[in-house]
Amino acid sequence: MAASQHAKICKGCWEQLHVPVPLRGVISAPFRAFGIRPSRMNPNTCTICELMFTKVMRARKITIDATIMFADLRGYTTLSQSQSPDAVSGLLDAFYDECAGAIWEHDGLLNKTIGDAVMAVFNFPLRRETHARNAVLAAREIQKNWRARREALVEAHGLTGSELGIGIGIHSGELSFGEFGHAHRDLTAIGTVVNTASRAQSVAEADQILVTKAVFDRAQPDLKDSHSTTFQLKGYDRPIELYAA
Repeated sequence: MAASQHAKICKGCWEQLHVPVPLRGVISAPFRAFGIRPSRMNPNTCTICELMFTKVMRARKITIDATIMFADLRGYTTLSQSQSPDAVSGLLDAFYDECAGAIWEHDGLLNKTIGDAVMAVFNFPLRRETHARNAVLAAREIQKNWRARREALVEAHGLTGSELGIGIGIHSGELSFGEFGHAHRDLTAIGTVVNTASRAQSVAEADQILVTKAVFDRAQPDLKDSHSTTFQLKGYDRPIELYAA
């Protein structure tokens, strides 16, 4: 997302607290002096939103209904063993940028970058009834944009193997979101929803999006033509239906 498209005031503070916290421009300078600046997880929200549950809700953890998306860059590990550090880091930077832009465009939070994967949360701090649909649309945008620039990236960075693709998994439901840990506090989401989204991503093929039944039901009619396949996911006793989105 280009900087010109970024919000002028924090969407989270305005929607949740009705407080206009400026993010950009001259008027934002006094706020930045006090450490209030655009969040790295979503530049349309601010650092207050990152700690909303500790500063406003007075709790370290909250239970929310949300959607989790994992996206993984296939082939990165193999390339990292045969290509120069500059080449693979350039590819990874492009992957992060494409994911971030799509996630932010659909009001998601880019919660983590984990090596060659990203984890996004939809429905916090920006609350959206259509959070499952937003995640699906973000995933589709990631795939579309990545396919459009993949060949040029491979050529520009001197890489081999133009079959680099992204596998994506999405699941919705109740999860815990907050600060976890003591020596090192980590702002993230945990729970079965997170684990299932991660497992769905692990079985997705390159250029594929797999969503759970919960997402399939919530994201209609965008998934009306999707068909399910049964997968035995690692760590799960029973097979799970996943839909290609």
